[in-house]
Amino acid sequence: MKHYAVIDTNVLVSAFLKWDSVPGLVMQAVFDGRIVPVLNEEILEEYRVVLNRPKFGFSPVRIAETLLQINRLCVMESDLVEIRESMPDPKDIVFYAVALAHGKTVETHLVTGNVKHFPETPVVVTPRQMLDLLG
Repeated sequence: MKHYAVIDTNVLVSAFLKWDSVPGLVMQAVFDGRIVPVLNEEILEEYRVVLNRPKFGFSPVRIAETLLQINRLCVMESDLVEIRESMPDPKDIVFYAVALAHGKTVETHLVTGNVKHFPETPVVVTPRQMLDLLG
């Protein structure tokens, strides 16, 4: 069974920092096809910008290869749901909006290490909860 998920940038960064971690296992599930990443151009651009921050020191080649692979595996969601709930970080809205929009056709989760930044709903899960859903 395929699981669809919007992967918050903090999960991707955490996986880059420590591949042998729960976020790393989530990204491994993406790369082996058990999780289909759902995103749009804005999310892809945020991945690119954040991963290239000098403070992380990630290899540009590793970043490019990872983003290319994510782009090959993903479902691009062009529709966005209007979000009425207030959120602490306006940059998080697009992640939630994409998850809700794609969730109209197939169950879709938003995987984040910052669940408190989003409305309390079964759509929003931690990396550990996503792994539990995979079984």
